[in-house]
Amino acid sequence: MMTENATQFVTPLTFQVMSHHTVYTDTFIEPKPEKIAHIELADWADLVVIAPATANTISKLAAGIADNMLTSVYLATAAPVWVAPAMNVHMYQHPAVKRQIAQLSDDGVRFIEPSEGLLACGYVGKGRLEEPEQIVANINRFFARKQQLAGKRVLITAGPTVEAIDPVRFLTNRSSGKMGFALANEALALGADVTLVTSVKQPAVDARVTVVPIESAAEMLSAVTARSAAMDIIIKAAAVADYTPVSYSAQKIKKAAGDDSAFTFKRTVDILKTLGENKPAKQVLVGFAAESQRVEENARKKLVTKKLDMVIANDISRGDAGFGVDTNEVLLITPTTKRQLPLLSKTETAHFIWQGIIELTAIEVNECQVLQK
Repeated sequence: MMTENATQFVTPLTFQVMSHHTVYTDTFIEPKPEKIAHIELADWADLVVIAPATANTISKLAAGIADNMLTSVYLATAAPVWVAPAMNVHMYQHPAVKRQIAQLSDDGVRFIEPSEGLLACGYVGKGRLEEPEQIVANINRFFARKQQLAGKRVLITAGPTVEAIDPVRFLTNRSSGKMGFALANEALALGADVTLVTSVKQPAVDARVTVVPIESAAEMLSAVTARSAAMDIIIKAAAVADYTPVSYSAQKIKKAAGDDSAFTFKRTVDILKTLGENKPAKQVLVGFAAESQRVEENARKKLVTKKLDMVIANDISRGDAGFGVDTNEVLLITPTTKRQLPLLSKTETAHFIWQGIIELTAIEVNECQVLQK
Protein backbone atom coordinates (compact mmCIF):
# COMPACT_ATOMS: atom_id res chain seq x y z
CA MET A 1 0.00 0.00 0.00
CA MET A 2 1.45 3.36 -0.98
CA THR A 3 0.60 6.98 -0.33
CA GLU A 4 0.52 9.40 -3.24
CA ASN A 5 3.82 10.93 -2.15
CA ALA A 6 5.44 7.48 -1.90
CA THR A 7 4.71 6.95 -5.58
CA GLN A 8 6.95 9.95 -6.35
CA PHE A 9 9.94 7.85 -5.24
CA VAL A 10 9.01 4.36 -6.47
CA THR A 11 6.23 3.47 -8.90
CA PRO A 12 3.43 1.12 -7.80
CA LEU A 13 4.27 -1.06 -10.79
CA THR A 14 7.72 -1.75 -9.32
CA PHE A 15 6.23 -3.13 -6.11
CA GLN A 16 3.57 -5.02 -8.01
CA VAL A 17 6.18 -6.79 -10.15
CA MET A 18 8.38 -7.56 -7.13
CA SER A 19 5.59 -8.79 -4.84
CA HIS A 20 3.14 -10.28 -7.39
CA HIS A 21 0.36 -8.58 -5.43
CA THR A 22 -1.96 -5.65 -6.03
CA VAL A 23 -0.53 -2.32 -4.84
CA TYR A 24 -3.22 -0.09 -3.35
CA THR A 25 -2.82 3.68 -3.75
CA ASP A 26 -6.29 5.21 -3.86
CA THR A 27 -9.22 4.78 -1.46
CA PHE A 28 -11.68 5.23 -4.32
CA ILE A 29 -10.27 2.56 -6.62
CA GLU A 30 -12.34 -0.52 -5.82
CA PRO A 31 -11.09 -3.65 -7.67
CA LYS A 32 -13.86 -5.79 -6.15
CA PRO A 33 -17.29 -4.15 -6.51
CA GLU A 34 -18.80 -6.46 -3.90
CA LYS A 35 -16.32 -5.30 -1.23
CA ILE A 36 -14.94 -2.03 0.13
CA ALA A 37 -11.18 -2.34 -0.35
CA HIS A 38 -9.87 -0.49 2.71
CA ILE A 39 -12.28 -2.35 5.02
CA GLU A 40 -11.45 -5.71 3.47
CA LEU A 41 -7.71 -5.10 3.89
CA ALA A 42 -8.14 -3.81 7.44
CA ASP A 43 -10.03 -6.98 8.41
CA TRP A 44 -7.61 -9.26 6.52
CA ALA A 45 -4.39 -8.02 8.14
CA ASP A 46 -2.76 -9.87 11.04
CA LEU A 47 -0.19 -7.08 11.40
CA VAL A 48 0.08 -3.60 9.88
CA VAL A 49 3.61 -2.23 9.37
CA ILE A 50 4.01 1.34 8.15
CA ALA A 51 7.56 1.79 6.88
CA PRO A 52 8.87 4.30 6.21
CA ALA A 53 6.53 6.59 8.14
CA THR A 54 6.97 10.30 7.56
CA ALA A 55 6.22 13.08 10.05
CA ASN A 56 3.15 13.89 7.94
CA THR A 57 1.72 10.37 8.07
CA ILE A 58 2.49 9.99 11.78
CA SER A 59 0.63 13.25 12.47
CA LYS A 60 -2.37 12.09 10.43
CA LEU A 61 -2.52 8.76 12.25
CA ALA A 62 -2.37 10.45 15.64
CA ALA A 63 -5.12 12.91 14.71
CA GLY A 64 -7.38 10.24 13.21
CA ILE A 65 -7.28 11.79 9.73
CA ALA A 66 -8.24 9.32 6.99
CA ASP A 67 -7.59 11.14 3.73
CA ASN A 68 -5.84 8.34 1.84
CA MET A 69 -5.82 4.54 1.55
CA LEU A 70 -3.16 4.02 4.21
CA THR A 71 -4.73 6.19 6.90
CA SER A 72 -8.19 4.74 6.17
CA VAL A 73 -6.91 1.19 6.68
CA TYR A 74 -5.16 2.26 9.90
CA LEU A 75 -8.42 3.58 11.37
CA ALA A 76 -10.36 0.50 10.30
CA THR A 77 -8.02 -2.27 11.42
CA ALA A 78 -8.08 -4.15 14.72
CA ALA A 79 -4.67 -5.71 14.04
CA PRO A 80 -1.48 -4.63 15.83
CA VAL A 81 0.19 -1.64 14.16
CA TRP A 82 3.94 -0.99 13.96
CA VAL A 83 5.35 2.30 12.72
CA ALA A 84 8.94 2.79 11.53
CA PRO A 85 9.65 6.55 11.38
CA ALA A 86 12.03 8.05 8.83
CA MET A 87 12.72 11.78 8.63
CA ASN A 88 15.24 14.55 9.22
CA VAL A 89 16.81 14.50 12.69
CA HIS A 90 15.36 17.91 13.60
CA MET A 91 11.89 16.88 12.41
CA TYR A 92 12.11 13.73 14.54
CA GLN A 93 13.01 15.84 17.59
CA HIS A 94 10.36 18.51 16.98
CA PRO A 95 7.89 18.85 19.89
CA ALA A 96 4.91 18.42 17.54
CA VAL A 97 6.24 15.11 16.21
CA LYS A 98 7.11 13.93 19.72
CA ARG A 99 3.53 14.67 20.80
CA GLN A 100 2.11 12.65 17.91
CA ILE A 101 4.41 9.70 18.61
CA ALA A 102 3.42 9.81 22.29
CA GLN A 103 -0.27 9.85 21.30
CA LEU A 104 0.14 6.85 19.02
CA SER A 105 2.04 5.00 21.75
CA ASP A 106 -0.88 5.68 24.10
CA ASP A 107 -3.19 4.30 21.38
CA GLY A 108 -1.25 1.03 21.40
CA VAL A 109 0.93 1.55 18.34
CA ARG A 110 4.47 0.12 18.59
CA PHE A 111 7.42 1.99 17.15
CA ILE A 112 10.46 0.53 15.44
CA GLU A 113 12.77 3.37 16.33
CA PRO A 114 14.96 4.92 13.65
CA SER A 115 18.69 4.42 13.77
CA GLU A 116 21.44 7.04 13.64
CA GLY A 117 23.39 7.64 10.46
CA LEU A 118 23.61 9.61 7.24
CA LEU A 119 20.18 10.89 6.23
CA ALA A 120 18.90 11.64 2.74
CA CYS A 121 19.09 15.38 3.48
CA GLY A 122 22.82 15.11 4.23
CA TYR A 123 22.47 15.42 8.00
CA VAL A 124 23.89 12.80 10.34
CA GLY A 125 21.69 11.88 13.29
CA LYS A 126 18.67 9.91 14.49
CA GLY A 127 15.93 9.62 11.89
CA ARG A 128 17.27 7.02 9.49
CA LEU A 129 14.78 4.24 8.73
CA GLU A 130 15.70 1.04 10.54
CA GLU A 131 17.34 -1.42 8.17
CA PRO A 132 14.72 -3.39 6.19
CA GLU A 133 16.38 -6.66 7.25
CA GLN A 134 15.81 -5.75 10.90
CA ILE A 135 12.19 -4.79 10.27
CA VAL A 136 11.61 -8.14 8.53
CA ALA A 137 13.36 -9.94 11.42
CA ASN A 138 10.96 -8.27 13.87
CA ILE A 139 8.00 -9.36 11.74
CA ASN A 140 9.31 -12.93 11.60
CA ARG A 141 9.69 -13.00 15.39
CA PHE A 142 6.15 -11.69 15.78
CA PHE A 143 4.68 -14.53 13.73
CA ALA A 144 7.02 -17.12 15.24
CA ARG A 145 5.77 -16.32 18.74
CA LYS A 146 4.37 -19.42 20.39
CA GLN A 147 0.80 -19.31 21.61
CA GLN A 148 1.81 -20.33 25.12
CA LEU A 149 -1.35 -18.94 26.69
CA ALA A 150 -3.75 -20.48 24.18
CA GLY A 151 -6.87 -21.62 26.00
CA LYS A 152 -6.01 -19.61 29.11
CA ARG A 153 -8.46 -17.08 30.50
CA VAL A 154 -6.72 -13.98 31.81
CA LEU A 155 -8.16 -11.07 33.78
CA ILE A 156 -6.17 -7.85 34.23
CA THR A 157 -7.08 -4.69 36.11
CA ALA A 158 -5.49 -1.39 35.11
CA GLY A 159 -5.54 2.32 35.85
CA PRO A 160 -6.93 4.25 38.82
CA THR A 161 -10.31 4.10 40.47
CA VAL A 162 -12.49 7.20 40.76
CA GLU A 163 -14.29 7.78 44.05
CA ALA A 164 -17.02 10.41 43.63
CA ILE A 165 -17.55 12.86 46.52
CA ASP A 166 -20.14 15.17 44.99
CA PRO A 167 -21.00 16.32 41.42
CA VAL A 168 -17.77 18.35 41.32
CA ARG A 169 -15.17 16.46 43.33
CA PHE A 170 -13.68 12.99 43.26
CA LEU A 171 -10.76 11.08 44.75
CA THR A 172 -8.33 9.33 42.40
CA ASN A 173 -4.59 8.74 41.82
CA ARG A 174 -1.86 9.18 39.21
CA SER A 175 -2.06 5.74 37.56
CA SER A 176 -2.35 5.86 33.76
CA GLY A 177 -3.04 2.15 33.22
CA LYS A 178 -0.18 1.83 30.71
CA MET A 179 1.44 -1.15 32.44
CA GLY A 180 -1.85 -3.02 32.61
CA PHE A 181 -2.59 -2.28 28.96
CA ALA A 182 0.83 -3.61 27.93
CA LEU A 183 0.18 -6.78 29.94
CA ALA A 184 -3.21 -7.23 28.26
CA ASN A 185 -1.76 -6.80 24.75
CA GLU A 186 1.08 -9.22 25.47
CA ALA A 187 -1.30 -11.84 26.87
CA LEU A 188 -3.44 -11.56 23.75
CA ALA A 189 -0.36 -11.97 21.53
CA LEU A 190 0.46 -15.17 23.46
CA GLY A 191 -2.99 -16.57 22.68
CA ALA A 192 -4.95 -15.87 25.86
CA ASP A 193 -8.60 -14.88 26.14
CA VAL A 194 -8.14 -11.51 27.86
CA THR A 195 -10.52 -9.45 29.98
CA LEU A 196 -9.48 -5.96 31.10
CA VAL A 197 -11.23 -4.16 33.96
CA THR A 198 -10.40 -0.45 33.91
CA SER A 199 -11.69 3.06 34.54
CA VAL A 200 -9.72 4.50 31.61
CA LYS A 201 -12.22 5.55 28.97
CA GLN A 202 -10.20 4.61 25.87
CA PRO A 203 -7.63 2.03 26.95
CA ALA A 204 -4.76 1.46 24.50
CA VAL A 205 -5.46 -2.23 23.96
CA ASP A 206 -6.18 -4.49 21.02
CA ALA A 207 -9.84 -4.51 19.97
CA ARG A 208 -9.96 -8.25 20.73
CA VAL A 209 -9.49 -7.60 24.45
CA THR A 210 -12.80 -7.67 26.35
CA VAL A 211 -12.95 -4.36 28.22
CA VAL A 212 -15.15 -4.04 31.32
CA PRO A 213 -15.56 -0.34 32.19
CA ILE A 214 -15.76 0.67 35.84
CA GLU A 215 -15.15 3.79 37.91
CA SER A 216 -15.07 3.15 41.65
CA ALA A 217 -13.27 0.58 43.78
CA ALA A 218 -16.65 -0.98 44.59
CA GLU A 219 -17.44 -1.36 40.89
CA MET A 220 -14.02 -2.91 40.27
CA LEU A 221 -14.55 -5.33 43.16
CA SER A 222 -17.90 -6.38 41.73
CA ALA A 223 -16.56 -6.77 38.17
CA VAL A 224 -13.52 -8.78 39.26
CA THR A 225 -15.17 -11.09 41.79
CA ALA A 226 -18.00 -11.89 39.37
CA ARG A 227 -15.43 -13.22 36.90
CA SER A 228 -12.58 -14.46 39.08
CA ALA A 229 -13.66 -18.09 39.49
CA ALA A 230 -13.54 -18.64 35.72
CA MET A 231 -10.03 -17.19 35.30
CA ASP A 232 -6.78 -19.12 35.02
CA ILE A 233 -4.60 -16.06 35.69
CA ILE A 234 -5.42 -12.75 37.34
CA ILE A 235 -3.04 -9.79 37.33
CA LYS A 236 -4.06 -6.96 39.62
CA ALA A 237 -2.21 -3.98 38.08
CA ALA A 238 -4.78 -1.28 38.96
CA ALA A 239 -4.10 1.38 41.56
CA VAL A 240 -7.24 1.05 43.67
CA ALA A 241 -8.21 3.79 46.11
CA ASP A 242 -7.74 2.76 49.74
CA TYR A 243 -10.45 5.18 50.84
CA THR A 244 -13.83 6.27 49.51
CA PRO A 245 -16.36 8.83 50.80
CA VAL A 246 -18.71 7.56 53.49
CA SER A 247 -21.57 8.89 51.41
CA TYR A 248 -22.04 10.64 48.08
CA SER A 249 -23.59 14.10 48.11
CA ALA A 250 -25.98 14.72 45.23
CA GLN A 251 -25.36 18.46 45.69
CA LYS A 252 -22.04 20.28 45.72
CA ILE A 253 -20.69 20.44 49.26
CA LYS A 254 -20.33 24.12 50.12
CA LYS A 255 -17.56 25.66 52.16
CA ALA A 256 -18.53 26.69 55.67
CA ALA A 257 -16.59 28.87 58.10
CA GLY A 258 -14.83 26.82 60.74
CA ASP A 259 -15.73 23.51 59.09
CA ASP A 260 -12.51 21.53 58.74
CA SER A 261 -14.16 18.13 58.36
CA ALA A 262 -16.47 18.50 55.36
CA PHE A 263 -15.32 15.19 53.90
CA THR A 264 -15.32 11.87 55.71
CA PHE A 265 -13.96 8.64 54.29
CA LYS A 266 -13.98 4.90 54.92
CA ARG A 267 -11.70 2.07 53.86
CA THR A 268 -12.47 0.29 50.61
CA VAL A 269 -12.54 -3.48 50.38
CA ASP A 270 -9.09 -4.90 49.61
CA ILE A 271 -9.72 -6.52 46.21
CA LEU A 272 -6.40 -8.34 46.01
CA LYS A 273 -6.75 -9.78 49.48
CA THR A 274 -10.31 -10.88 48.68
CA LEU A 275 -9.05 -12.66 45.57
CA GLY A 276 -6.24 -14.33 47.52
CA GLU A 277 -8.58 -15.63 50.21
CA ASN A 278 -10.93 -17.13 47.62
CA LYS A 279 -8.42 -18.27 45.00
CA PRO A 280 -9.17 -21.61 43.28
CA ALA A 281 -6.44 -24.21 43.62
CA LYS A 282 -4.89 -23.88 40.16
CA GLN A 283 -5.42 -20.17 39.62
CA VAL A 284 -2.36 -17.89 39.41
CA LEU A 285 -2.75 -14.58 41.22
CA VAL A 286 -0.29 -11.73 40.58
CA GLY A 287 -0.25 -8.35 42.29
CA PHE A 288 1.68 -5.10 42.01
CA ALA A 289 3.44 -3.30 44.84
CA ALA A 290 3.91 0.36 43.95
CA GLU A 291 6.19 1.56 46.75
CA SER A 292 8.15 4.71 47.53
CA GLN A 293 10.35 3.22 50.28
CA ARG A 294 11.57 -0.24 51.40
CA VAL A 295 10.31 -1.54 48.07
CA GLU A 296 11.34 -5.19 48.36
CA GLU A 297 10.43 -5.47 52.04
CA ASN A 298 6.92 -4.10 51.52
CA ALA A 299 6.42 -6.20 48.38
CA ARG A 300 7.31 -9.41 50.22
CA LYS A 301 4.79 -8.57 52.94
CA LYS A 302 2.10 -8.17 50.28
CA LEU A 303 3.10 -11.50 48.70
CA VAL A 304 2.46 -13.29 52.00
CA THR A 305 -0.50 -11.41 53.45
CA LYS A 306 -2.50 -11.48 50.22
CA LYS A 307 -1.61 -15.07 49.29
CA LEU A 308 -0.08 -14.16 45.91
CA ASP A 309 1.87 -16.37 43.54
CA MET A 310 3.92 -13.40 42.35
CA VAL A 311 4.28 -9.74 43.26
CA ILE A 312 5.73 -7.13 40.92
CA ALA A 313 7.41 -4.31 42.81
CA ASN A 314 8.46 -0.93 41.52
CA ASP A 315 9.69 2.33 43.02
CA ILE A 316 7.12 5.01 42.17
CA SER A 317 9.33 7.77 43.56
CA ARG A 318 11.48 7.48 40.43
CA GLY A 319 10.60 9.74 37.54
CA ASP A 320 11.30 7.06 34.93
CA ALA A 321 9.48 4.14 36.53
CA GLY A 322 6.42 5.49 38.25
CA PHE A 323 2.94 6.46 37.12
CA GLY A 324 2.24 7.96 33.73
CA VAL A 325 5.57 7.21 32.00
CA ASP A 326 6.34 4.73 29.22
CA THR A 327 9.18 2.94 31.04
CA ASN A 328 9.35 0.78 34.13
CA GLU A 329 11.92 -1.00 36.27
CA VAL A 330 10.42 -3.81 38.30
CA LEU A 331 11.36 -6.60 40.66
CA LEU A 332 9.57 -9.94 40.18
CA ILE A 333 9.18 -11.81 43.48
CA THR A 334 7.70 -15.27 44.06
CA PRO A 335 7.81 -17.34 47.27
CA THR A 336 11.07 -18.94 46.07
CA THR A 337 12.61 -16.60 43.47
CA LYS A 338 13.54 -12.99 42.81
CA ARG A 339 14.39 -11.34 39.48
CA GLN A 340 15.34 -7.71 38.94
CA LEU A 341 14.51 -6.35 35.49
CA PRO A 342 16.41 -3.35 34.07
CA LEU A 343 14.72 -0.15 32.98
CA LEU A 344 12.63 -1.11 29.93
CA SER A 345 9.64 0.12 28.00
CA LYS A 346 6.40 -1.07 29.53
CA THR A 347 5.83 -3.23 26.44
CA GLU A 348 9.15 -5.00 27.05
CA THR A 349 8.47 -5.19 30.79
CA ALA A 350 5.14 -6.90 30.06
CA HIS A 351 6.96 -9.48 27.93
CA PHE A 352 9.29 -10.44 30.79
CA ILE A 353 6.51 -10.41 33.39
CA TRP A 354 4.58 -12.91 31.28
CA GLN A 355 7.72 -14.98 30.83
CA GLY A 356 8.01 -15.12 34.61
CA ILE A 357 4.35 -16.14 34.99
CA ILE A 358 4.74 -18.81 32.30
CA GLU A 359 7.79 -20.22 34.11
CA LEU A 360 5.87 -20.10 37.38
CA THR A 361 2.99 -22.07 35.93
CA ALA A 362 5.26 -24.60 34.18
CA ILE A 363 4.10 -23.45 30.72
CA GLU A 364 6.79 -23.68 28.05
CA VAL A 365 9.08 -20.66 28.25
CA ASN A 366 8.64 -18.14 25.47
CA GLU A 367 11.80 -18.07 23.40
CA CYS A 368 10.66 -15.15 21.28
CA GLN A 369 12.69 -11.95 21.68
CA VAL A 370 10.97 -8.65 22.47
CA LEU A 371 10.58 -6.12 19.71
CA GLN A 372 14.08 -4.83 18.95
CA LYS A 373 14.69 -1.13 18.72
